Amino acid sequence: MIIISNISAIFRKELQSYFISPLAYIVTAVFWFLLGSLFVDILQRTIESIATYESLGVSLPPIDVPYEFMGQFFAVLGLLVLYILPILSMGLYAEERKRGTLELLATSPITNWIVATGKLLGAIAFFSIAISPMIIYEVIVFSAATPTAVPLQVPLLAHVGLLLLAGAVLSLGMFISSLTDSSILAAILTFALVLFLWLIDLLADKLNGTIGEVLSHLSLLKHYNNLVQGILDPSSLVLFASYILLGLFLTAQSIEIIRFSSR
Repeated sequence: MIIISNISAIFRKELQSYFISPLAYIVTAVFWFLLGSLFVDILQRTIESIATYESLGVSLPPIDVPYEFMGQFFAVLGLLVLYILPILSMGLYAEERKRGTLELLATSPITNWIVATGKLLGAIAFFSIAISPMIIYEVIVFSAATPTAVPLQVPLLAHVGLLLLAGAVLSLGMFISSLTDSSILAAILTFALVLFLWLIDLLADKLNGTIGEVLSHLSLLKHYNNLVQGILDPSSLVLFASYILLGLFLTAQSIEIIRFSSR
């Protein structure tokens, strides 16, 4: 019960820090603008492409327009959040280093795991709030579709995949943030790492045998796309959970080094 109470306290503190940060509001405003623009653009292009084929008299097989639209939108959204998430994670520990409070945090009676978990949950919660308008967009589009052929499992898994992707990126970004007092450097290094994990699937396609299979399994892109397409693959859930736990573990060890050196 004490552990939950401590995590909750860190969680509230971290979440509140986003709401008093001008940068967080700027990032969210830009994200909402891009989100809405991409949503409208992809929807228009999907409708126009179908209308073009119909005007040419080309007979198309039955197309599940809501499903195709949602797949394209979440694919683009996955790329968009790769730029947003490093900015959200860059100050999780870097700001503590800059203010000189990280040593106090490291020597507090609260364990490193509790602090890291609370901070990560706060960042995920803020990201969840930032993407909430997307749900309104989807409800409007799906309610206008005739018929609405997308089963509930598909959008549900797509949202789960997006949150798991956010958790993995934020967790790894939190570790990188614990290594430096420069928020900008932390954001750049996080973006570089995540971009590598995102595109590693391309490298895996060029390699054969066990190495190619291992690299393919490590790809964030592959497992994110599985969930977006409504494929509930346990290996995808395990991979995202592994990245999240890895980030928490490395962060805890990073702070433990500071705790040990201050003794």
